[in-house]
Amino acid sequence: MMNCELLATCSALGYLEGDTYHKEPDCLESVKDLIRYLRHEDETRDVRQQLGSAQILQSDLLPILTQHRQDKPLFDAVIRLMVNLTQPALLCFGSVPKEPSFRHHFLQVLAYLQAYKEAFASEKAFGVLSETLYELLQLGWEERQEEDNLLIERILLLVRNVLHVPADLEQEKRIDDDASVHDRLLWAIHLSGLDDLLLFLASSPAEQQWSLHVLEIISLMFRDQNPEQLAGVGQGRLAQERRTDVAELEVLRQREMAEKKTRALQRGNRHSRFGGSYIIQGLKSIGERDLVFHKGLHNLQNYTSDLGKQPRRVPKRRQAARELSIQRRSALNVRLFLRDFCSEFLENCYNRLMGSVKDHLLREKAQQHDETYYMWALAFFMAFNRAASFRPGLVSETLSVRTFHFIEQNLTNYYEMMLTDRKEAVSWARRMHLALKAYQELLATVNEMDVCPDEAVRESSRIIKNNIFYVMEYRELFLALFRKFDERCQPRSFLRDLVETTHLFLKMLERFCRTRGNLMVQNKRKKRKKKKKALDQSVASGNAPYSPEELEAMWPSLAEQLQCRAQDSELSLDSVVPFDAASEVPVEEQRAEAMVRIQDCLLAGQAPQALSLLRSAREVWPERDVFGAQDISPEEEIQLLKQILLAPLPRQQGLEEQGAEEEDEEEEEEEELEVVQVSEREFNFLDYLKRFANSTVLRAYLLLLRSYKQNSAHTNHCVVKMLHRLAHDLKMEALLFQLSLFYLFNRLLSDPAAGAYKELVTFAKYILGKFFALAAVNQKAFVELLFWKNTAVVREMTEGYGTLDGGSSSRRLPGWSPEEEAQLRELYLAHKDVEGQDVVDTILAHLKTAPRTRRQVIHHLVRLGLADSVKDFQRKGTQIVLWTEDQELELQRLFEEFQDSDDVLGNIMKNITAKRSRARIVDKLLALGLVAERRELYKKRRKKLAPSSLEDLEEEENVPEKDNEEDEEKEGSEAEQPQGGSVISAEYLGQSLHQEGFSAPLLWLQNCLIRAADDREEAGCSQAVPLVPLTEENEEAMENEQFQQLLRKLGVRPPASGQETFWRIPAKLNPTQLRRMSASLSQAEEEEKLQLGLESKVPGEPGLEEEHQQEEEHQQEEEHQKEHRAHALRTLMLARKKEAGLVSPEEEGTSGGKEQLIMAPKKRQLLDSDEEQEEDKAPELGVPGIRKKKRFQIEDDDESD
Repeated sequence: MMNCELLATCSALGYLEGDTYHKEPDCLESVKDLIRYLRHEDETRDVRQQLGSAQILQSDLLPILTQHRQDKPLFDAVIRLMVNLTQPALLCFGSVPKEPSFRHHFLQVLAYLQAYKEAFASEKAFGVLSETLYELLQLGWEERQEEDNLLIERILLLVRNVLHVPADLEQEKRIDDDASVHDRLLWAIHLSGLDDLLLFLASSPAEQQWSLHVLEIISLMFRDQNPEQLAGVGQGRLAQERRTDVAELEVLRQREMAEKKTRALQRGNRHSRFGGSYIIQGLKSIGERDLVFHKGLHNLQNYTSDLGKQPRRVPKRRQAARELSIQRRSALNVRLFLRDFCSEFLENCYNRLMGSVKDHLLREKAQQHDETYYMWALAFFMAFNRAASFRPGLVSETLSVRTFHFIEQNLTNYYEMMLTDRKEAVSWARRMHLALKAYQELLATVNEMDVCPDEAVRESSRIIKNNIFYVMEYRELFLALFRKFDERCQPRSFLRDLVETTHLFLKMLERFCRTRGNLMVQNKRKKRKKKKKALDQSVASGNAPYSPEELEAMWPSLAEQLQCRAQDSELSLDSVVPFDAASEVPVEEQRAEAMVRIQDCLLAGQAPQALSLLRSAREVWPERDVFGAQDISPEEEIQLLKQILLAPLPRQQGLEEQGAEEEDEEEEEEEELEVVQVSEREFNFLDYLKRFANSTVLRAYLLLLRSYKQNSAHTNHCVVKMLHRLAHDLKMEALLFQLSLFYLFNRLLSDPAAGAYKELVTFAKYILGKFFALAAVNQKAFVELLFWKNTAVVREMTEGYGTLDGGSSSRRLPGWSPEEEAQLRELYLAHKDVEGQDVVDTILAHLKTAPRTRRQVIHHLVRLGLADSVKDFQRKGTQIVLWTEDQELELQRLFEEFQDSDDVLGNIMKNITAKRSRARIVDKLLALGLVAERRELYKKRRKKLAPSSLEDLEEEENVPEKDNEEDEEKEGSEAEQPQGGSVISAEYLGQSLHQEGFSAPLLWLQNCLIRAADDREEAGCSQAVPLVPLTEENEEAMENEQFQQLLRKLGVRPPASGQETFWRIPAKLNPTQLRRMSASLSQAEEEEKLQLGLESKVPGEPGLEEEHQQEEEHQQEEEHQKEHRAHALRTLMLARKKEAGLVSPEEEGTSGGKEQLIMAPKKRQLLDSDEEQEEDKAPELGVPGIRKKKRFQIEDDDESD
């Protein structure tokens, strides 16, 4: 029932009286109201359905369009409404609905669209559209307004929508050569002259913006046509077509005669119960007796065990894909019009239009999946050109290597998307079919160019083939498509086109190799190599190629060269650049690399170049006098170069790579990397053909061969040719010894019309003859029929089983003699129950026979029945799966003992009793809940600062700690040392950032750490907290690499790639650690202020000592207050535990001792060091003595909190 408001709006449009339409005064407003209603319709498209049921377009909109064209506002509004009403149902619903109710609405809208299409099949409506479009195109660009461009686009969209409506085959029931609705629509377009306007739009350089619309309309016009048939219209029946028709009639005649002969051999009209009963010997019934057959002997051939059984229902998700493209012959006048249109399009428009569309696609000016229209037009018009009168110049725009590359890229992309996007796999398969058709037509056109009489055309073909056959991707494409063929997504027509394209490609490739003699092609290989996960260990104490003694011995010769060149002030500096301008690392941060280059020059004996590099680096980086002062003397320069030569310079990766490495698991010492190696090699056609000797490829060919009756003669020839290549050319007849193929051969040979398939019959007899010849020698060949085979099994079938056991194809290893089998059985029974040894290794050591491999012994033990499976002999190393209760307790104890060490997992693996793999221990720790994530078990890396003259340089670099098997012995002692290296580095980095003007961001970072510590104390649980910079100054700091290095020193986690944006404070850091980090940042700031204050004062000024003493007293008072507060909190907690009964007497007695132990470690770390000596030496080194004491105070305060 129609909505009242909608009904009133439709009534206000006007009325039709005879052939004249009288519009109402509110007609324009009513049309706009209908557009508004359509804009707000619900998901069932109720407004669209009500307007379709009322036939508004047929009774009102089309008469308004044809009779009131002079009313421009009304005409524009009607065009807008008709474009909306005729838009495809798939566009309205997004896809074909699966829910029954929505599917009903979808089919209803589709029925209304088909009614609209039939109403448009008149010359009058298209005449008005054609005249309007002609008048708009007559306007120049300076006269054409924006409204005119919109109207042109809407007219083209309206034509596109009407042509897009699919035909209702059940309703029309048209046969070939009859005029369907689509044919009448095309004829109306022709009579109105709209086809000429489309040709003008396609050929005009000024109208390129409509190129995609025009191409889409043309593709919809020719969607049911066959280009080869269309090219031959009006030329009479060709001899090839007559021969094809005669062959088809001959097949039908032979089948009819065979059926008549079968009926003549049947018995008379006696009732079937008098036909008798028979026993079929050799065919068992349900029991052990022979089958009893109760019908006449003439029905025996049709007997099968499946008679009377209900056919097995195939689930919808496993059903074969249905064919969607239907080709039919239109009426003769329509085909003649379409043929002339194709000829004119090729002559005047094809190259220009395809170039414009390709440009739109490459510049991403088109909509999604518009490249499918490009590929359809390429395949259709190149096939038409090849079938009509082959002229390569008409399709030169798409006849290039670039087009091959474009099609191959899209085909590969569709192939990958079909495998990943399983919900839309059918849509991706259709697009892949279009790309395959385009690729097939490109190959067919290049093949046609080989026989062209023009020498230039043949040379162009040779160049194109040389490029195609050289590149590996073009050769591997067909193998990939065969391996991933899925009949649930890809229809049988796709498989047919794939087989025919592969046949054409192989034929061209074989001919090209035969004419060239030797063909060099590109070969890409993915090589898997092992790469150590450890960082570059290039510290001098580790991997330096020269010892200190060797460097000292090298220096005198270098010093002589430097003495000669040091006085030369005009040493050329222009040719020496100390930095890499193309590197992503900023120039200011390449100082370390420049220092390494200077050292490399000295090690290579190039002293003058090292001196030039030193002076150039001094000009680029004058700050801090890292490369010497500006007024440095030659002697000092030589001494500085000597220090550089002897210095343990860090040779490490960039900060970005290093930061990425810290994200990986450091416990995995090796990872597999795939490196693509590109090389050239001589091409062998038979080696390439062996790639098709695969059961997956054979299954696809056999699937297509099953429908040999429906296949064309060319398709059957392509299938047989490929099977003949594998069987005859590769000598792999046994590859086709498969029961399903033999069943097909039996059906073929018993076909009454087998004479029409001479090639198939000849091949079937050849394969069957080879099989029975092999079966006479190898009785197991009958069993092998049940399985698909690979090349290795084929060789074993023909050459003898066990040929491949030794791994050598040149000689066959001797079999096992009875004496050897007896010895093997005796050794196995004697050693199988011995613990602590591998039984196979023991057998190999005592076996007094021909040399045998471990694999041969294991397989023969299984054949003899002494073992059930090969898996029984897997080497037992550390693969212990089950954990006992004692082992779990031991693991828990070891974790609690080493959880504060640098390498928790390494120490556990050293001390655990039952040796297990690293992965097993990690999984068990996670299962026991001792750690929350694997990251907590990563080895903690401490950075060491080498005391040398290059201290400033090494402060900024991440010196990688040596991590190999030699250092594993030192890990236990290193774990007991204080982890102060990262704090010291953080202090230095904070101080340098203060000097560079990052005081505000450091204060913000300090506040964030304090807030996170407070929140975790209040909540009692922790989670990762993002650092969100809200000011521009903080954002710049977060992008600074030195600031990021400071964050890494503090343990802040960088954002995960593709998932996070901000740095995060990890959840594993407790409040004490966070406060310690914050204190280290504030300490760096205060130390900087103290240093500035000391530098500003006169050395003998007395006010410094007084301020120093006052500050010490103030800090000591604060320390005592915090200690009292912490002691009170511990006493309160102990009292609460006593009330709850959770404290044992031992715990109560040792509570005081524990308080001392909590505060002891940090103090002991500093007291055990040589701090007193450092304080004594501090004035000599220019470092204020207050610095060490201040560190005492801050660390104790943090621990008391």
